[in-house]
Amino acid sequence: MMSRIPYLLLVAVALVVLAGASLRAADDKLHEATVVKAGDGKITLTFKGDDKKHTHDVAKDAKITLDDKSAKLEELKEGFPVKVAWDDKFVITKIEAKSKK
Repeated sequence: MMSRIPYLLLVAVALVVLAGASLRAADDKLHEATVVKAGDGKITLTFKGDDKKHTHDVAKDAKITLDDKSAKLEELKEGFPVKVAWDDKFVITKIEAKSKK
C-alpha cells in the first residue's frame, strides 16, 4: 500500500498540471470586436453582437499586429475589425487587427 502513495501523488500532480494548461489556453481565446478608439495604453471596443463600448487597458508587452505585421496601439483606427485576447483581469494581451480596405 505504501508503495502506491508516491505513484498516486504523481498522477494527481500530472492531472493538476494538465488541467491548468487547458485553462490557460482558454484565456487565449480571441474575441471579435471593432475599434472605437486606441492609444495611451487603452483601447475602446464594441464587441460582435453588442453595441456597448468597452474600454480595456492594454498590456505594455501586448502582441499587436495590423494586417499580419507588427504594429503600435496608436496605429489602430476607428472601425478596424480586431480579434483580442485578455488575461484574468481583462487586460488586453493580444490584438490582431485588419485595416479597412
